[in-house]
Amino acid sequence: MKGWRRKGANVLAGFEQQEAAVLRGLVSQLDDMLRARGEEAPQDPLSELTGIRTGPTESPNDPVLSRLLPDFHRLDPDNPSKEDLDSAAALRSLHEPEVLEAKVGVAAVVMNTLPRDGGDVRLSFEQADAWLSALNDVRLALGTALDVTEDMPDELPEDDPRSPHLGVYHWLTWVQESLVQALSE
Repeated sequence: MKGWRRKGANVLAGFEQQEAAVLRGLVSQLDDMLRARGEEAPQDPLSELTGIRTGPTESPNDPVLSRLLPDFHRLDPDNPSKEDLDSAAALRSLHEPEVLEAKVGVAAVVMNTLPRDGGDVRLSFEQADAWLSALNDVRLALGTALDVTEDMPDELPEDDPRSPHLGVYHWLTWVQESLVQALSE
């Protein structure tokens, strides 16, 4: 990949075909997971009448989705009160649909601006912000799946099944850092 660079009111980069395929694949998988979570929301006739959308009241069981959609209210892990549980459920129900919509929206920006076969990408600053959000979501998801920690080495032994995927994680980190750098020029 050619790193991001700023040119006027745009940021530009070039992606090889394989890089575009990897990034599009990861964003697409994440989009599918988020959309499936949104479809789990209970159908509420009152929501349809009022226009107020409601979502699930419980945290996702999947660790990746749980990382992307954390609780909106911290609970005492040893002794959560009924009021805290009710508050957490209400906040999730009210806000998760908006968070899902935003995450699906930024994924769509990446999919719409990154050529399938690789090539040049030209983004407005607004699109670049969407890319940053989508890259962050993909990195969080992949990092959770790989159990990435601060003290994890940059490379894992070849026999570790996470090894090739850790390279993708580091590449995504570089893509994100390069975009942040270009935007701050």
